[in-house]
Amino acid sequence: MISKLRVGLSVVGVASAMMIAAPAVAQDQGFYIGATLGQSKAKDGCEDVSGSCDEKDSAWRILGGYQFNKNLAVEFGYTDLGEVSGDEAGFGPFSVETTVMELVAVGSWPFANKFSLYGKLGMYRGDTDASGGGFSVSESNTDLTYGIGLRWDFTKNLGARLEYQVYSDVGGGDIGESDAEVISLGVIWKF
Repeated sequence: MISKLRVGLSVVGVASAMMIAAPAVAQDQGFYIGATLGQSKAKDGCEDVSGSCDEKDSAWRILGGYQFNKNLAVEFGYTDLGEVSGDEAGFGPFSVETTVMELVAVGSWPFANKFSLYGKLGMYRGDTDASGGGFSVSESNTDLTYGIGLRWDFTKNLGARLEYQVYSDVGGGDIGESDAEVISLGVIWKF
């Protein structure tokens, strides 16, 4: 009789704990959308240019994702990395523009009330267009992207991100390759 009572109380205790914990878990799950704005830099964008060259530009991203729990999400994004532009001696003005679509896993570590560190790892598909000196060329490539960031959830549904992300070996073919680095600030809306 006492063992049945203990088992019964244990079942009630576990069920009660699950009912109390369920709303907290549910808050960590769901879809979100967001946007970021920042600065990009083509790490080797001006490496072989003998004239003037600017390898930095504005970058922006729109994104959407699904948060499985407080530690794991998957995210899809479209990013405009801006352009590398300049004036090559004997060649004239040129520009190289890149956009990417990415699919990444996001691992988060909540470390304080409403603050989380996170890391991103995934793949991107990039389209790069170069023009100048009477020619134009386009290249597409797929490669690795990764990043780190800090998230602040200032309300239940709104958050802010500060992020550093790298797109490895953007470009290719006749355009050449360069890692693109982006530092950005963004907002996230969970629904």
